[in-house]
This record gives sequence, C-alpha cells and structure tokens, in this order.
Amino acid sequence: MNFDFLTQSQFAQSALAYAVQGWDIAKVWLLSPAAWSQLGLLVAAFLGAWGLTKRFGPVLERILAPADGAVSILATLRRFVLIFVPLLLPLLAWVFTGIGEQATRALFGSGAVIALGKRVFLFIAARILVTQIISDGFLKVLGRFILIPIMALYALGLLDVATAQLNEMTVSLGNIEFTLMAVVRGVIAGSILFWLGRWSNQQTGGYINKQEMEPATQQLARKAAEIAIYGLAFMLLMNIMGIPLTSLAVLSGAIGVGLGFGLQKIASNYISGVILLLEGQATVGDYVELDNGMAGRIVQTTARAMILETYDGRWIVVPNEDFITTRIINFSDQGSSNRYEVPFTVSYKTDINRVPAIIEAAVAKHPAVLDKPMPPDCEFRNFAEHGVEFAVEFWVNGIDDGKNKFTSDVGFLIWNALKEEGIEFPFPHRMMVLRPDDSDV
Repeated sequence: MNFDFLTQSQFAQSALAYAVQGWDIAKVWLLSPAAWSQLGLLVAAFLGAWGLTKRFGPVLERILAPADGAVSILATLRRFVLIFVPLLLPLLAWVFTGIGEQATRALFGSGAVIALGKRVFLFIAARILVTQIISDGFLKVLGRFILIPIMALYALGLLDVATAQLNEMTVSLGNIEFTLMAVVRGVIAGSILFWLGRWSNQQTGGYINKQEMEPATQQLARKAAEIAIYGLAFMLLMNIMGIPLTSLAVLSGAIGVGLGFGLQKIASNYISGVILLLEGQATVGDYVELDNGMAGRIVQTTARAMILETYDGRWIVVPNEDFITTRIINFSDQGSSNRYEVPFTVSYKTDINRVPAIIEAAVAKHPAVLDKPMPPDCEFRNFAEHGVEFAVEFWVNGIDDGKNKFTSDVGFLIWNALKEEGIEFPFPHRMMVLRPDDSDV
C-alpha cells in the first residue's frame, strides 16, 4: 500500500513528524552506550532512594510524631512536617538522579535520558502530594486538574512548547488585552490567593474572637480584616495577570452606576450593617423584637442582613436597613435581666391583705427569680366581676421562651401557695332572669 505523506491533513502531518522525531530519538537512546548508562543510573538512584526510605522512614516518623494530646506550636509544626514523609522516596530519587546527571554529562556530554527520569520523579512527587497528602477539597481539585497536568507536560519536556503557544494567543475585552497564558496564570494564582485569603481570614477571625472586645467591635474587626485580605488578594491577582488597575476605570464606573440605580438597596443595607457594628445597637446573641411583632435571637450578621432564630426553630432574615429605619426592641441591650408578670384572681371571700406576702414569698423560692433590681412584687390591680385581680412582677435573667418557662413555673407556685392557705379561685357567675311572656300578663 502506497502512503503519500503530503496528501494528509496538516494535523496528521504534524503528528507524523513528531512520531518520526520521537522514533529517531528512541533509536539513538537504544543504540547509545551513554543512554544505557543513564538508564542504569536511574535504576540505581531509585533503588538507593527506596533502600534509604525503607530504613530511615520509620525512624523519621517516630522522631517527628509528637506526644498524644500535645497542642504546642512545636507539636503542631511536627505534625505538619510528618504528613510530607511519603515524599521522601521520590525526592531522594530526584536528588540522586541529579547527582548522576552531573556525572553523565561530564563523562558523555549528554544527559537527556537521566534528565527525563529526574522530571518523572518530580511528577511522581506531585502526584503523591495531591493524592496522599493534601486533604483540603479545594486544593485537591486544584492539584488534580492543574498541578498534575503541568507536571506531566514538564516530565515530557513539553511545558516550554505549551507555554510558548499560550503566550502567542491573545484575548481582547474592550480596552483590555491579555494572552491565554495570562488567563491560565490568573486562574492558578487566583485559586491559590483566594484559598490563602480564606485561610488567613479564618485564622484572623479566630485570633480576634479570643481578644477581650465587645461583640460589635469583634464583628467590625473581622469584617475589616476580611475586606483587607480579599482586597489585597485581588490587587495581587491583577498584578500577576498583568492587568493595570487603571484599565478597570470603566468597569468601576459601571459598578458605580449600578449601585446608584439597581443596587442602592444593597448598598444601603451594607452601610447600615457597618453603622450597626460601630454603634453596637444589635449584635450576635441579642434577643430582639421587630416592629411587626416577630421576635428572635440574632445568630448571624452578614453584610446585607441580620439572621434571627426564633424559639420554634425558624430563621428570619432581616435587612440591616430595617434595624436603622424601624423600631426594634432589644431585650438584651441593657443586660440580660428582664421583668415579667403573672396575673391571677382570688375570691371575694379572701382576706386580700394576706395575698401579697404569700405570693411574694412563694415566687422568691424560684431559683431563677432575682432580688435585684427588685424582688418579687405582688400588686392589687382591680375589683373585677368575679373576684379581686392581682399580678406578681418578678425579674429573671433571660427571655421567657424556649427552654426558659418562667411565667409557667411562677403560675404553678401561685396555685400551690394559694391552695395551701385555703384561698379560693373564683368561678365565673352568671345570673339568669326568667320573665313571663307578655301575652300571659
């Protein structure tokens, strides 16, 4: 069968050319004593690295392993170094191969085979790093789809070719022009920078939470640190991609127009959130009641809204602007003490002069009832239709809902105390008058 090389497509011709070039290199390696010497050095480097790892790897693990339960900085550092022990074999092989490469280049003037082996050992190290060492899900995805392909191209010696091709391809977006290599570099750098930003934000937030500050001040400090960290990451990313910040002037203007029209509510809520943090009017842990009667404890604050959790398990998302422009009752603003009252009625047969002392003494026995700012106070309210109305006022720490059932407990105390003293609770009375029919008169 005749095969005409020139009649094939451009892609097929390029592939065949690379195949012929690879075959020529393979023939040189197969027939060259220098190539066989380099292959032997590669095998020797691997066996030497394997022997050292087998012998000293367990010893190194015992040295690095901290005591159980140790939480010091040194123990944390030792645990961090310990997770990289699986890299010992490929890195030792890479070091030994580098030494062998210098020797072969000095003897034969060539080191292509051993250089390929050295790059393969680095590829193996990268694969072990991604599959066995990295535990963070985002970094694992980044390593699987970015680091390993890059190291594969490097091992095959094609990384420079791929980089050159990407540098020749350009993309234009308005007055901004950049190469595909800049896009790839931006994706890699951006992923790493924003992962570091998230990690830094978590560490900074944890450090701020340990400081003795007001909750509102802590929240404001965390927000300021978050903005600073991600702002710095964004500026570094623009610098790495080679995009001047002046090129973003048009985009900044468009964002400004959007804020002025469609995003003004979002901007208002964001500014309201900053004001709330500065003034400390409402913060995480406060129990608040909205103007529409809904109430709950603030469990989370965001740039846009406050999240309230009611005692029946529901979450209410309240825009920050509502905390500025509407009436909000904060039961925790002046402390955790709150006053409640329980009304009750006694019969007209009762000596009402005895009632306040009996009820105040009974309510004071409740372990949650406070003596300050005021002890329990039983007050006369009204001569009602069926009996004499009283109410007892008392102070407690917390809100009377959910796990706290203060008014319910006090109601039981009132019932039991009055029953023990023989004081009756009145029943409703109705008087029925029967009139004869007018026709019978």
